[in-house]
Amino acid sequence: MATDTSASSSQTATETAAPKRKRWKSRAVSRTVDAGNSAYCAVCDELIKFRARIRAEQIICNVYVKNRWDRVEHYHPECYEEAGSPYGEPKG
Repeated sequence: MATDTSASSSQTATETAAPKRKRWKSRAVSRTVDAGNSAYCAVCDELIKFRARIRAEQIICNVYVKNRWDRVEHYHPECYEEAGSPYGEPKG
């Protein structure tokens, strides 16, 4: 059996190149503090507390290092601003 190699040899380099890997970027989101939360703020190192009558917010950041997930950091909203919003504007 003869193999037809003309089709594969006519492909361009861009067609045969491996697809680019997605670049993961550290990001921040704003979420309400849930009951039973036990996270500590990365800036002030105080517990981010749930309060029943107050809809308190927290900033949660997925942190990537060298395109790999490394950790999650939690912040009080005012501490995140004080730190200079290190992972960008929080998404709601």
